[in-house]
Amino acid sequence: SAMRLLLLVVALALWGMAAARCPTPCICDNLRAQVLCLSRNLTAIPGTIPQLTKKLDLRGNSFTVMPVGAFLATPYLTHLDLQRCKVERLEEGAFRGLGRLVYLNLASNGIALLYQESLDGLSSLQQLILEGNRIEEIQPGAFGHLGSLTVLDLRANALVYLPDMVFQGLQVLRWLRLSHNALHVLGSEAFAALPALRRLSLDHNELQALPSEALARLDGATRLDLGHNPITYVAEEALAMASLKHLSLDHAALQDVAPDAFALSPQLRTLDLRENQLQGLPPLAGGLARVSLAGNPLLCSCLLRPFRDWLARARVQAEGSCTAPPALRGRPLDSLRPPEMRCGHPRPPPSPAVPSEQPRAAGSGPCPRECACSPDFRHGSCGNRDLREIPQGFPRDTRLLDLRQNSFGTVPPGAFPGLKELVSLHLQSCGIGALRPGALQGLESLVYLYLTDNRISTLAAAAFAGAPRLAYLDLDRNAFAHLPTGVFQVLPNLVSLHLQHNAIRELAEGDLAGARALRWLYLSGNAIRSIAPAALAPAKVLEKLHLEGNRLTEVPTSALRGLPALSELKLSRNPIKRLRDGAFLLVASSLQHLYLDNMGLEQISPGAFAGLGPKIRSLYLESNKMSNIPDMSNFTGLEILNLRDVPFHCACQLLPLRRWIDKLNLHVGATCGSPAEARGLKVKLSVTFQTCPGWSRGEAGEASPDKTKAASNPSKKKRSGKSPARGFQKSRG
Repeated sequence: SAMRLLLLVVALALWGMAAARCPTPCICDNLRAQVLCLSRNLTAIPGTIPQLTKKLDLRGNSFTVMPVGAFLATPYLTHLDLQRCKVERLEEGAFRGLGRLVYLNLASNGIALLYQESLDGLSSLQQLILEGNRIEEIQPGAFGHLGSLTVLDLRANALVYLPDMVFQGLQVLRWLRLSHNALHVLGSEAFAALPALRRLSLDHNELQALPSEALARLDGATRLDLGHNPITYVAEEALAMASLKHLSLDHAALQDVAPDAFALSPQLRTLDLRENQLQGLPPLAGGLARVSLAGNPLLCSCLLRPFRDWLARARVQAEGSCTAPPALRGRPLDSLRPPEMRCGHPRPPPSPAVPSEQPRAAGSGPCPRECACSPDFRHGSCGNRDLREIPQGFPRDTRLLDLRQNSFGTVPPGAFPGLKELVSLHLQSCGIGALRPGALQGLESLVYLYLTDNRISTLAAAAFAGAPRLAYLDLDRNAFAHLPTGVFQVLPNLVSLHLQHNAIRELAEGDLAGARALRWLYLSGNAIRSIAPAALAPAKVLEKLHLEGNRLTEVPTSALRGLPALSELKLSRNPIKRLRDGAFLLVASSLQHLYLDNMGLEQISPGAFAGLGPKIRSLYLESNKMSNIPDMSNFTGLEILNLRDVPFHCACQLLPLRRWIDKLNLHVGATCGSPAEARGLKVKLSVTFQTCPGWSRGEAGEASPDKTKAASNPSKKKRSGKSPARGFQKSRG
């Protein structure tokens, strides 16, 4: 109609007037009402952003504090991206006036606390991304004004505790992501105000038991992720979730599951129990259709027959294979016949990382008066009791002992008498400066030892005498200046070693002597400048090596020799400026995940990725400074490729990369940094390639000359009734 046309003309005229105010360091897209101010070292929100802007991308700046009313001048915003802006505090009312905003990304900042009014004014917000901050506390009511929110991402923060009703107000939230925190206590009403929640991700936390009361409030949730938590036992009727269909408990510490553990979750169909310590399972009540037990030390004797019979009778699909007896080792569960599953043979030696089942000592004994003991779970807890000495007198069949957040200072010899069945010992944040020789004497079943956040700078091998099965040792956030040499000789079954956020300066030859079973080595956040060529050689079965956030200036290529199983290498946030030829050649046959982001990388030699190819599944190169990358056309198995925030020079030498990106069905985020006319454009949309030899009109569809002209000259682009793409979400190329 004439009126509609008149309104459109007026709107365009207003936008044209506003566009004249485009801030100098930014790029303004008139047609899409979009402003990009990427990595411009801005310390305040630009004051001349066009009022009618809908999408504002401010990634990679330095705001520190988001003040009250920071965006009052842009009330039409629908999408706001503030990733990696060094934001530490959101003042109450910072987003007031943004009633149209549907997407807010605050990932990878330094926010530690969410105040009650920090998110006030965001009544239309649908997605809130807070991943990778330092959030330790959420004040009640922080989300009270987010009545339209459907996705809340709180991954990789520092949450330890969730109080009751902390998510009150999120009436339509469908996915709550709490992975990679330090949660070990959940209020019984923590999830009470989430009637629409369908998925809850609690994996990679410190939960020692299923938070049954809290989870029982989630009547509508269909998917629950609880993997990578130190849960040792799932008790009778532990999970009462009426709509739950998929449960993940993989990579936990499970040793037993009660027959009726899931009886009150009648819709449960798939159960993931991979990589635990289960030697068997009883028949499970409910309507399960699939159970995954891969990576468990299954003992396929007559004791497992009831479970095998239940699988056949209930037609449950099971994944997993026998570890023992020797005659059945490697046999899939679904191939077993009852006559083969015999008893009467000597019990095989257990997996190094799994304590043997021993008979309970007669009588479970008393409990120290300062502590709480659970005979059902065989747990003892004395956390945060201001204790000065390690209490004694726990029941002899205790499996898990939680002593975190006390003030012990030292662990004396024989500190844990009579605890031969103890599997998991928690001594985090106890002010410990030393483990005396014999400190762990008698802990012959100990598998997990957590010493995070103490003051330990050295360890004597004698401290670990008497704990030969120790497999997981966590020494993050201590005061080590070098690896505790000699300790690994007495820990032949050590599988996982955490030494992150210490002060280690180098890895020398012999540091890991004896660590022949080590599979995962975490050394992030130290000050490592050099790694001797033979430093890692003793760890011949090493699978994961995390070195991000150190001071390496080159890839430690020679140190990677003799690591035939290495599948994951993290070198992010090291000051490596150049990748030399053959940098990863020694691990090319096994490497699957490679992290090279945020290094200030300026040059990648043509042969840097020599040998790598179809096995590589993920490659992270974002936030670097190179303008081109070598040929990667043989990386045919890629599932993740991140090229965001790399200033590619969109000239003819980049044409092979541009063509390769166009063929990938991946979100890579590659944009041009130069020449000036292409800056900020996706590589696949740059017009600069049209003059290159071999360019054909209409090449790769959406990057054809007609379309790229439209991208570079919005005034000539055909108007469309379609709404713009949603958010600053990943887009192919």
